[in-house]
Amino acid sequence: MSFIFKRLSIPDVILLTPKVFSDERGFFMESYRNSIFKENGINANFIQDMLSHSKKDILRGLHFQKNPKAQAKIVMVVRGKIFDVVVDIRKNSPTYGKWISEILSNDNHKLLYIPEGFAHGYCILSDNADIIYKVNKEYSPENESGVIWNDPDLNIKWPCDNPIISKKDLEYPFLENSDNNFMN
Repeated sequence: MSFIFKRLSIPDVILLTPKVFSDERGFFMESYRNSIFKENGINANFIQDMLSHSKKDILRGLHFQKNPKAQAKIVMVVRGKIFDVVVDIRKNSPTYGKWISEILSNDNHKLLYIPEGFAHGYCILSDNADIIYKVNKEYSPENESGVIWNDPDLNIKWPCDNPIISKKDLEYPFLENSDNNFMN
């Protein structure tokens, strides 16, 4: 198989480790194959890719799109290293308000599948990082929303001492006050 699929402590979130073929020239790996993903419970039909470039200590998030434009994502780092965070924001979920984190980097080649109903954010641990998102719904500014990165109820242990955060991300509410229409 081209990937190892590992369900995390929030079982709907899946860490993917691809098989990497390396030699003195570099490496080759698959980053997505629809049939294998579907066989392993990832049924989203991905239709848009996005690329983000950020510098060290940039913190982006916690972002999501509301229904009816909610997005499932696959996140992959093609250069650098990030601390990636996923928060369950489905109101009736047994893991509502819980978060998990993973280190994603161009060295470990891991990908993270984030289903609809989760907020997502990350901070940059390397000097620079390039992150590719594969999403199942197009970007919809009118459905864009988020949760403040330092919500004390979430108590996320971010590894950035002095994160650089956009004005927009600083204005997001706590999870309990977020404009969130997800139910489990």
